Amino acid sequence: MKLCLVTSAGGHFFQLYQLKKVWSKHERFWVTFNKSDVDSTIPNEQKYYVYYPESRHALNAIRNFFLAIEILLKEKPDAIISAGAGVAVPFFLVAKMLNIKTIYLEPIDFIAFPSLTGKLIYFFHLANLFLIQNPVQRKFYKNSKYWGGTL
Repeated sequence: MKLCLVTSAGGHFFQLYQLKKVWSKHERFWVTFNKSDVDSTIPNEQKYYVYYPESRHALNAIRNFFLAIEILLKEKPDAIISAGAGVAVPFFLVAKMLNIKTIYLEPIDFIAFPSLTGKLIYFFHLANLFLIQNPVQRKFYKNSKYWGGTL
């Protein structure tokens, strides 16, 4: 199975990296930011860099949408996994159009309110599997599956 791991840098990247036991068994590539925390943690992984800031930045969201088309048509992954942030939305939207399976993991720290990315992906049914890391998050995402925490 070939995986596309989509994430922003920082905490979202760290939560997705914590799933190494899952993704390390498969052929994969990353879609992320050109940032030092990413490059120092996964220096030998195949990476595609996206435009940022991506959250609440309409121009970069559009640019990342077209980048998603280019990357996903080239790489043809079997599934996309993401823990956010905003870069996940254009990639999940294109994945839905290309019939690529998607798994979204709502970040563990969103318990008082849902993340904007999670709300968009959930509302538009862009994830084949929507996972939460804290049972409290079910109040925002009724049809989600409880995964447990990555941290």
